[in-house]
Amino acid sequence: MDTEILARIQFAFTVAFHYIYPPLSIGIGLIMVIFEGLYLKTRKKEYEILTRFWLKIFAITFGIGVATGIIMEFEFGTNWAVYSKYVGDIFGSALAAEGLFAFGLESTFLGILIFGWNRVSPRVHFISTIGVFLGSMFSAVWIVVANSWQQTPAGYHIVGEGMEARAEVTDFWAMVFNPSSVDRIIHVWQGAFLAGAFMVLSVHAYYLLKVRYTEISKKAFKIALSVATIISLTQLASGHSSAEGVAENQPAKLAALEGHFEANEPADMYLFGWVDKKNQEVTGVKIPGGLSFLLDYDFDTPVKGLNAFPKDEIPTQINAVFQFYHIMVFIGMFFIGLTLYASYLWWKGKLFERKWLLRIFAFSVLLPQIANQVGWFAAEMGRQPWVVYGHLRTNQAFSQEVSSNQILFSLILFFVVYAILFLLFLYSVDKKIKHGPYEEAQNPDEFLKYT
Repeated sequence: MDTEILARIQFAFTVAFHYIYPPLSIGIGLIMVIFEGLYLKTRKKEYEILTRFWLKIFAITFGIGVATGIIMEFEFGTNWAVYSKYVGDIFGSALAAEGLFAFGLESTFLGILIFGWNRVSPRVHFISTIGVFLGSMFSAVWIVVANSWQQTPAGYHIVGEGMEARAEVTDFWAMVFNPSSVDRIIHVWQGAFLAGAFMVLSVHAYYLLKVRYTEISKKAFKIALSVATIISLTQLASGHSSAEGVAENQPAKLAALEGHFEANEPADMYLFGWVDKKNQEVTGVKIPGGLSFLLDYDFDTPVKGLNAFPKDEIPTQINAVFQFYHIMVFIGMFFIGLTLYASYLWWKGKLFERKWLLRIFAFSVLLPQIANQVGWFAAEMGRQPWVVYGHLRTNQAFSQEVSSNQILFSLILFFVVYAILFLLFLYSVDKKIKHGPYEEAQNPDEFLKYT
């Protein structure tokens, strides 16, 4: 197989696997802050027990996330040497900030969080919980800033020519607040909050279905449902803002997301469909002029289509970009419907009477993960053929000396190691869930009040 394709597959695999864990850390961190804040306010023991229980799952997730994230930095040097040289100054500043201001904050407070229950005051412990949560959020900020710069470069100039060319930062804050970074950071945070909230919903729906820990699970379920409902609704706004930014800064990507080929015609919005790139047709259910209306509030507004761009400057896998994007949108809309319906039942006092709804929530833990993954696939594949949009092509960015056999061998090894790590993660989390939150009650007699 071609060296470039193998290098892309390897990096996509390692990033996708790693990205299972950071969103869970951020989302569970938010829920822990709420649980422990309620404990400090009410002094009700069940909130402390919930915090202790979810801290164990958070720690497992955090550890696996760190282990799987380190390998990507080595891949930059081994497989993408030209890219690393080109963006080294940009990525170096962002990743250094991530290490200093985010990972340091998160890991330091995590030690207090895990080992400080009986060694520091409840307020200090709560501050540590907030510190861990903010550290995980700041970590996402700097990673997304670095990636967003690839999408919409700003605050730099190019030094050198040809293979010696590299980007240097001229305005650090312009680089940080490049045209797409704020929208994408907010959207990533929201996806992470949903991943954590639906993890909590899934576990406590499972307990309710098994009639275990019912009282404490009802409290946890309602808190996570509140978070999921609010974030599902607000994600509409961030998604719309992101789409407007793509329309302005990456119009070829926007055209690929909706399978819009006509150079200067009103663009339809598809609910679902299939793109025939050869015949430049999309078969599916659409809202005529829907994309035009979303961008300009006019169904007849022309939108730049794929035919308006040179063929070597548009994504090659248009149907894949289209499908990934629409899967993400469908899951987002499903979240809105599901959480609003559950919130309505809560208001009516019938939330826990629908066993079929609890079953949906028990399996719903998979959906935020799928939405996060396909969202990133759409964003990154839609940027092609550029690795730095408008400046450096992907086929120019990989290492010239590495062979396809070397990449294939390391890809197989990564797959084996990551499969083992994933099985260990599932085993460890499953063990904690089966043991339940009662382990976290210091006095076993207190457990009886929460079952």
